[in-house]
Amino acid sequence: MKQVIFTLLLFIVIGIGHLHGQSLNGAESAEYDAVGNRWFVSTGDIVVIESNGTLSFFGNATGSYGLEILGNTLFAVGSGVVKGYDLTTADEVMSVSIPGAGFLNGLTNDGVDKLYVTDFGNDRIHEIDVADLSNVTSSVAVSNTLTTPNGIVYDATNDRLLYTSWAGSNAKIRAVDRSDFSVSEVVTTNVGAIDGIDDDSDGNYYISSWAPARITKYSADFTNPETISTPFISNPADIGYAMETDTLAIPIGSNVVFVGFDQTPSSTNQLSSQDFQLSVYPNPSQGQSVIEFYLDRSEEITLELVDQLGINHYTVLSGKQIKGKNLVSLAGHDFPAGQYYVVLSTKAGRETTSMFLN
Repeated sequence: MKQVIFTLLLFIVIGIGHLHGQSLNGAESAEYDAVGNRWFVSTGDIVVIESNGTLSFFGNATGSYGLEILGNTLFAVGSGVVKGYDLTTADEVMSVSIPGAGFLNGLTNDGVDKLYVTDFGNDRIHEIDVADLSNVTSSVAVSNTLTTPNGIVYDATNDRLLYTSWAGSNAKIRAVDRSDFSVSEVVTTNVGAIDGIDDDSDGNYYISSWAPARITKYSADFTNPETISTPFISNPADIGYAMETDTLAIPIGSNVVFVGFDQTPSSTNQLSSQDFQLSVYPNPSQGQSVIEFYLDRSEEITLELVDQLGINHYTVLSGKQIKGKNLVSLAGHDFPAGQYYVVLSTKAGRETTSMFLN
């Protein structure tokens, strides 16, 4: 088994902070666009997080729950409806209402022409045929999921659907055989209120739970559960994994936490305890800078933004951070123009770099 070094990429947009109207408040689902190297987040609107941390709306697209990209279309779940948007133009290209829908939630696709959406309110799974976007049809694939279904993912190796359940404790993960849509139990977990599920490029699975609030990793055969170290996690929603960047996105209300899994040895292993490689980019900026730093061990830190008089304008981070590369976006905060200093402090030392806001 290859050694994995965990690194944390943390983008923070506190509360209902806005930048030109964009906000991650109510973040529910995250989906990676490999072509555009960007993340989509459903918040009611659909917000785009660019690779440098800046936020923007995806046209007038709306979506409150599950997101999936299939071909050149971003599909989004709303109240009783699933819509499709062109990835290039953000134009709406499809809208299908699900008859008798209760609470539509999780979404996945088979990589060809089928979508599957969980109905949390009616214990169902619906199949949507999107082979022809001008003539989309839907049907009930599973009429009784045996529990309140939430997150869902397509397992291509076994041609089955895997979905999580919203149970108070020891929630189950179940499978749906696509040949006859029969339901079977895969594993009984040691957590409750499971929200999202997704897989990585090695066939491992990740689930997000509320009780306790954490991310759990399973091997392909759903053995050897492992808790992923993720600080600042509360009520993690519909997670998304990007195979191209080996990164897991975790929506948590008004934030999205990104956890990167670096498969190669990191140069941070050779850093001294006081060499944090602290930097800010772009610099100067208009308030959408990203702060980057390295830690050679997991430790308690304080990251502050102070002015030229040494007055603390904002404590960006305060708490234990994970070893390796850390990124923090300042998007969503409104600071007066001028010169600031980013100050990173640990028990081992302190480093400062300047930042200019136009």
